[in-house]
Amino acid sequence: MLVAMAAKCLAGLATGLRKKFGTYAGHVVPTILEKFKEKKPQVVQALQEAIDAVFLTTTLQNISEDVLAVMDNKNPSIKQQASLFLARSFRHCTPSTLPKSVLKPFCAAFLKQVNDSAPEVRDAAFEALGTAMKVVGEKAVNPFLADVDKLKLDKIKECADKVELVGKKGGGGGGGGGEKKAKPAAKAPPAVEAPAAGPPKKGKPASAPSAKSKKASDTKETVETELSPEVCEEKAAAVLPASCMQLLDSGNWKERLASMEEFQRAVEQMDKSEMPCQALVKMLAKKPGWKETNFQVMQMKLHIVGLIAQKGSFSKTSALVVLDGLVDKIGDVKCGSNAKEALTAIGEACSLPWTAEQVVSMAFTQKNPKNQAETLNWLANAMKEFGFAGINVKAFINNVKTALGATNPAVRTSAITLLGVMYLYMGAPLRMFFEDEKPALLSQIDAEFEKMQGQSPPAPIRGTKKAGAEEEGDAAAEEEEVDGGAGDIMDLLPRTDISDKITSDMVSKISDKNWKIRKEGLDEVAAVISEAKFIQANIGELPMALKGRLNDSNKLLVQQALNILQQIATAMGPSLKQHVKNLGIPVITVLGDSKSNVRAAALSTLNAWVEQTGMKEWLEGEDLSEELKKENPFLRQEILGWLAEKLPTLRTVPADLMLCVPHLYACLEDRSGDVRKKAQDALPTFMMHLGYEKMSKATSKLKPASKDQVVGMLEKARAVMPAKPEAPAKAAASKPPASSTPAAKPASGLCTFPLTTGVVGKKPPVKAGAKDEEDKSGPIFILVPNGKEQRIKEEKALKILKWNFITPRDEYVEQLKTQMSTCLPKWLQDELFHFDFQRHVKAIGAMIEHMEAECEAVIGCLDLILKWFTLRFFDTNTSVLMKALEFLKLLFTMLSRKNYQLNDYEASSFIPYLILKVGESKDVVRKDVRAILTMLCKVYAASKVFPFLMEGTKSKNSKQRCECLEELGCLIENFGMNVCQPTPAKALKEIAVHIGDRDTTVRNAALNTVVAAYNACGDQVFKLIGNLSEKEMSMLEERIKRSAKKTPAASAKPERPQREQPTNPNSTFLRKPAQEEVPNKLSQARAQNAHLEQSAPSIPKEFQLDLEVFENNHTCASDIPDLVQHKLDEVLEPVMIPERKMRSVSPHFDDIHNSSASTINFVISQVASGDINTSIQALAQIDEVLRQADKAEAMSGHIDQFLIATFMQLRLIYNTHMADDRLDKKDIFKLYSCIIGNMLSLFSMESLAREASMGVLKDLMHGLITLMLDTRVEDIEDGQQLIRSVNLLVVRVLEKSDQTNILSALLVLLQDSLISTAGSPMFSELVMKCLWRMIRFLPQTINSINLDRILLDVHNFMKVFPKEKLKQLKSDVPHRTLKTLLHTLCRLTGAKILDHMSMIENRNESELEAHLRRVVKHSANLSGLKSDKSTEKGALRSDDKVIKAKVSDILSEIFKKIGSKENTKEGLTELYEYKQKYSDADLEPFLRNTSQFFQSYVERGLRMIESEREGKGRIQTSTVLLIHQIRILFTEDRPPLSSLRPSVASSTDMLHSKLSQLKESREHFQQEQSHTHSPTRSSSPASNLDDLKKRLERIKSNRQ
Repeated sequence: MLVAMAAKCLAGLATGLRKKFGTYAGHVVPTILEKFKEKKPQVVQALQEAIDAVFLTTTLQNISEDVLAVMDNKNPSIKQQASLFLARSFRHCTPSTLPKSVLKPFCAAFLKQVNDSAPEVRDAAFEALGTAMKVVGEKAVNPFLADVDKLKLDKIKECADKVELVGKKGGGGGGGGGEKKAKPAAKAPPAVEAPAAGPPKKGKPASAPSAKSKKASDTKETVETELSPEVCEEKAAAVLPASCMQLLDSGNWKERLASMEEFQRAVEQMDKSEMPCQALVKMLAKKPGWKETNFQVMQMKLHIVGLIAQKGSFSKTSALVVLDGLVDKIGDVKCGSNAKEALTAIGEACSLPWTAEQVVSMAFTQKNPKNQAETLNWLANAMKEFGFAGINVKAFINNVKTALGATNPAVRTSAITLLGVMYLYMGAPLRMFFEDEKPALLSQIDAEFEKMQGQSPPAPIRGTKKAGAEEEGDAAAEEEEVDGGAGDIMDLLPRTDISDKITSDMVSKISDKNWKIRKEGLDEVAAVISEAKFIQANIGELPMALKGRLNDSNKLLVQQALNILQQIATAMGPSLKQHVKNLGIPVITVLGDSKSNVRAAALSTLNAWVEQTGMKEWLEGEDLSEELKKENPFLRQEILGWLAEKLPTLRTVPADLMLCVPHLYACLEDRSGDVRKKAQDALPTFMMHLGYEKMSKATSKLKPASKDQVVGMLEKARAVMPAKPEAPAKAAASKPPASSTPAAKPASGLCTFPLTTGVVGKKPPVKAGAKDEEDKSGPIFILVPNGKEQRIKEEKALKILKWNFITPRDEYVEQLKTQMSTCLPKWLQDELFHFDFQRHVKAIGAMIEHMEAECEAVIGCLDLILKWFTLRFFDTNTSVLMKALEFLKLLFTMLSRKNYQLNDYEASSFIPYLILKVGESKDVVRKDVRAILTMLCKVYAASKVFPFLMEGTKSKNSKQRCECLEELGCLIENFGMNVCQPTPAKALKEIAVHIGDRDTTVRNAALNTVVAAYNACGDQVFKLIGNLSEKEMSMLEERIKRSAKKTPAASAKPERPQREQPTNPNSTFLRKPAQEEVPNKLSQARAQNAHLEQSAPSIPKEFQLDLEVFENNHTCASDIPDLVQHKLDEVLEPVMIPERKMRSVSPHFDDIHNSSASTINFVISQVASGDINTSIQALAQIDEVLRQADKAEAMSGHIDQFLIATFMQLRLIYNTHMADDRLDKKDIFKLYSCIIGNMLSLFSMESLAREASMGVLKDLMHGLITLMLDTRVEDIEDGQQLIRSVNLLVVRVLEKSDQTNILSALLVLLQDSLISTAGSPMFSELVMKCLWRMIRFLPQTINSINLDRILLDVHNFMKVFPKEKLKQLKSDVPHRTLKTLLHTLCRLTGAKILDHMSMIENRNESELEAHLRRVVKHSANLSGLKSDKSTEKGALRSDDKVIKAKVSDILSEIFKKIGSKENTKEGLTELYEYKQKYSDADLEPFLRNTSQFFQSYVERGLRMIESEREGKGRIQTSTVLLIHQIRILFTEDRPPLSSLRPSVASSTDMLHSKLSQLKESREHFQQEQSHTHSPTRSSSPASNLDDLKKRLERIKSNRQ
């Protein structure tokens, strides 16, 4: 009983909800079919009614799998009822809605059942097959019945004859034969008609378009069996005159014409009920039929066909008789128009979709191109007259593709015209079917679509006579339209079933533990969906698999899953509704993710789904309220923001929205300010649907304090509550112009219902346009806080693709589109990524208009804007390119005015692609690109632009090479040789190569660039350019001579300023030296804001006075170049006071935390200046910041930049200043001191020091070691002190830098120094000493070192220097250094060292792995031997440890005494006596960390004790050696870096080093003895040296 009641409830729900119930059909149909096992007749009948009602809400395709699944059930009742259900369902179908693809699996199941043992199952199968045969015809079913014997076949035909189709009954043509079979069938027509209230409207399932396309198709369609010729002749004779029948096949055309005239008169006078249509058209087809040669007779025939179709009950059977003949004559010049009229009449009688499909297939079966072209023209016109409802899009698209490939141009043109008409109804999705066409053809299609853009489809004038009357009375149907109107055109698209492609293997991949395999599975899914374009709702097990990926730990996979869900939304269309609960709600959960880019992707996916499904499914049930209940601030604010956007657009909402109200009230008091704000914004939108009373009543459950607060907010919300959107008035259809007026409320209310305006269909595009206009009124650049920084971090972390390509691939475009979605409004994004270039031009125009007003937001998304313009550089359209360059010029002008400096991330993603266009063939483009490059140097350091231009000179395009070389010359001319990167020598060598280029313009440009370098640095350029051939050298010399002749022509006065210009501290920011009015950034900014300062003088400004001082100072500075030219340095000394210049820039540092990085960049750029004073001032300012702990952190992020500028200055001093005799060496020493002081300050702060990268540390160490080896430094006063300072700095760098980076840098530096034959051997030796020091401290630093990187560097070293090659070097120290490093790493990490070779791609390229394995194995063997000899050696080792411990304690006590004020003399005396007793004692550990002053104090104290006890002439040898040891080891005197010796006792290098020290000590001692003339002590040093040698030999033998 309960089952029967439940079935009746289901039937009632399905009948009432109609198409809206279709979402649940998949859930209930399997259950109903399973329940057919019940025996009771009343239960079975209730179930039959229920399943029949459910069928009318969905399509056969959607439930076919469920039905087929029970066709093999063991229970015969289930099989019988399933077959009977299909038989009843087939009666509602037509040939177009029951295609072969659907019928084939059913027929296979029926054929099994006709052999079933149960007779009721066999009878049901016969009835189902008979019904199918009746619907689609014998021809369609017979191929599936090939194996059926004659008896059974006759039974099937007998059943077919008995079947009464629904359409036949409604048309009044037949009796009530089908009345007794099933009551549900009688109830069916109203249920079918209701959803089809408006022909061009909603058509969700695939079967619905046929029912809807002709409202009256179920009631008007006439079905009749084919009559034999005899019967036809008999029926025709009954209604036609005898003479007419006799003359139809006469040999005389005039007689045939007379016969036709009689025929026409008879047809015109006939009553509809009396007209035997099939008989009449068969008479017309009688010989000569459609082969009639006389055009007059043929015209009459065609006209009569049209009359019969209009006046009679014209069936598809009759139509098939004449269609072939009509198509054959449609291309005829004289008869074509009559044929078209007849086809239109048949279309009205039999429905256009069916007629069109038959006509087009017949036309393309023929080979006559004229017929094909005219058929397509007729169809294009017919679509406008009938509307688009029910059209079989797939069939037409296949034929249109055939037409597009035709050789005849008329056929192609007609096909494109037809596509234009289809575009009116289908919009953008239509283009997806033709993306594979040739570009030329695709451009023609796009042009046709462009013509149709903005046009509305015309109101149908045919096939809608009865639909209009029924539409008015059906309000419920209209409501359904509103809810899902957007889907009707999408439902016409042919959809692919991809369930068989979603294999279990693919699903298991998506759920795999390995993220790479999961990604591979997702890629496969995306490929399947992309290939299918449009898909059916059945996607197998994919929903559950994708749901799992939405909470994946790998955020990239989450984003990929969201992208796939967006794809599914577009591909599936309105059928997506059934997946909202299991796939859509989890998307909402992702809105709670902590990463903003993931939330943005989830919101984008959510909106894509809502576009297809509408909002109702999302608001029904408790799912949304459960999500809002979660106390996740990100989730809450995103959901509330989304609801605030969507709710105002809805006319009705489900009552379940009330469930969200308690959580909305909780959000009003949330701890997060963002959540509270979003909740307040959403409050009025909830109230517009639920009402103030309901929401006020809901506050009763709140606490009193909360209630008062919430009620107050409700009152405020009540005042601003938006009105509900108006219903889509039918009057609007008759007044299309009225809807074009943009009104705020209707636009916002109806924007989600673009296809709900009834028959006319004109209103939706107009409404959408109104909405667009409204959107365009707001700002177009959206400032996202920290958005750019986040993108930079993601690119560095390789979470997104690095913007680096030869030609832009789709993934780059999609990535940019995703990133831009948060920074630009949707309408602008659509314009920017539209395939039409004209849209790009409009978008750039809009960006130009808004740029000045929204400059802050422009800067916030500058990286994305520049990336988009790089894509435009790959376009071939000149108008877009010129517009883009216009925007870029304005953009860089604005950036320069705002003192903005491009960061490397922005520059590297834009400049390389801009340089590509400098080689453009059009002069006007090249001119603009050059202008942009000029502006670029104002917002990006010229020295950084230089490498990009150097890369551009390697292009195959000669114009590009030429322009890049000219730009390089311009940079050298304006900024001096400092601009050349990486070094002037390397840069000029590469430039000089182009002097031999085969292209004349390139040769000239290269020569001019080298001449510019000559003008900057004189004859030194010949050393820098390297070796040239005689021909090239003669060309260069000639060009230099010619340039020298031109120089005197200019006045003598301006000549020097041009040469001196590079030394201007502000030159980095000047593209052209002539711009004297704008000498620097500060005065530029002041000029911009002058009127603001004048208008409000009373407001105190922190930097007002400093700016004025700077201007005054600049007035003085503007005279400086002239004075310098005349060598009046002494006069100018008072003017160049460093304090004044420091004050001019330092105010920026006072507010450094609030200023942009451009200030720091500006000062750092001055560090590398060619002018010594400028560089010193910049260093002083940076030192001022570094010395203040609270400000030093501002340097974070600029360390590499600062270090690069520093070693560039060191290189400049080494190459230029030290060689210039005109410069005062004191100035150079002062500059050196500033540099080293800054470095010491920097490397005293570990947090900043660790920011230095490996490459920068390598160059810095190279510069410092080169400085220590520079013999010219010793000639400077206090040069030795300078070298000691450098030594100390090197130690500081080694200690404080990131240990991985510095160790890696030293290994690479050693490799480079060994490769270079020109370098000093001392250089390599000092690098190795640094490495030994690093090795020494490895036990303390091993945990902070990235061993994978170090082993990769060692691997690269061993690739270049295999063992044999290392042994061939003059010194074996490099080999021993490398071995010691590896031995130490193995000792510290053990066998685990072998796990750290992950970064090495091919381990066989070097001997590293083999060496490490040997060392590890040897260590294991050694540990075994040690355990065997533990007794003897253990005792010795313990004795050694005791002795060492005692020595350490004694010396510690002595040094404590020396350090105290009271006992210092006593401590010195004890140290003296201790050294006398133990001359080989090692004091290094106790003095290593002491100050220079303390070490000098110990040295002086020991000397004084010596002189007191024995007199100056008798200094003990051991004391002399001790003092000298202290001096060598701890005063850090020459040789440099001697203090860096590692104390690794096992190394023989240590012994050599000790011996060399002793040798130096002996020489020093002998010199002192010769000065004191004391022969009595001459033999003492030698004896002590011998003792030391013996001790060292003993130590060496013990350790071996």
